[in-house]
Formats: sequence, C-alpha cells, structure tokens
Amino acid sequence: MTKHPITLTIDGQEYDIVVKGHETLLQVIRDTLDLTQVKYGCGRGECGACSVLVDDANGPNGRKIIDSCLVLAAACDGATITTSMGLAKDGVLNPVQQAIVEESAIQCGFCTPGMGVKGTALLERMPDASEEDIRFWLEGNICRCTGYVKVVDAVKKAQTAMNK
Repeated sequence: MTKHPITLTIDGQEYDIVVKGHETLLQVIRDTLDLTQVKYGCGRGECGACSVLVDDANGPNGRKIIDSCLVLAAACDGATITTSMGLAKDGVLNPVQQAIVEESAIQCGFCTPGMGVKGTALLERMPDASEEDIRFWLEGNICRCTGYVKVVDAVKKAQTAMNK
C-alpha cells in the first residue's frame, strides 16, 4: 500500500500527515484529523455535504469548491482548505452562516456546512448574484428537510449584509 507524506492547511491549522494513496480528502479530514464538520453524505459527489473550499493560488477565481469525497488526499498536498468551521472568524459566524441561523434555514443540519460553503463561495465570486444564480449554485447540495426556500432567502440576506 503506497503512502504519501503531505501537508494540508485546514482552517488555518497546518497538518503534516502520511496518507494512503487511495484515501480521499474527506476520509483524511474526518477520520485522520477528526474534523467532523465536513459531512459524509453520498460518497459520490452528488449531495454536497462534503463541500470545502480550496485555495487556487494559480487560478483566476480564488477559492474553488470541491466535493472532498471525490478528491484523493495525496493530490491536495500543499493545499489550503476552508471548511464550514473556517468560515467563522474568532467565534463570529460569517454573513452566510449568520443568515442561515436567522432565517431558520436549518432543520437536521446535515447539509448546512456544505450550503454555507457554497453560499459563501458564490457571494465571493458574484456579490450581485441573482436568485437564479443562488439556486443554480446550491442545486448540487441536497437537503431533505428545508425545501431550499429558507436557504435561498438566507443567501440573499447575507448578500444584502455583505453589500452594505
């Protein structure tokens, strides 16, 4: 079994670890590092529960969203990753997270970390996103409880707060 030493920076904390060649980023985040805010949903990149932001220092769009269940951890060597926990700063929720709470866009909470990550990424790239844009960006995140209306309302509320 091939093992690879890698360095990951997750939510500002650097980790030097050894991973197996077949381990996904999700497995390493949850099982090796015990950072359980990233959720395991489907394991096939269809539900968005494991969404994280990865800095793309060489890309034109800054951070990119990835489904951590689909990416090998070894391929992320040197990456800077932001999970839902890293969106908050000094114990203060970011505008999308705060709006999700205020709009009661949480029921079971399982999809919430991925929704917060995607909503944040959208507003970073498109501060003037339309409701159609918001719905498009969130459509890859499956929620079985809220029906999405409150989540969309939360992202719109965060957008208003961020654009003041």
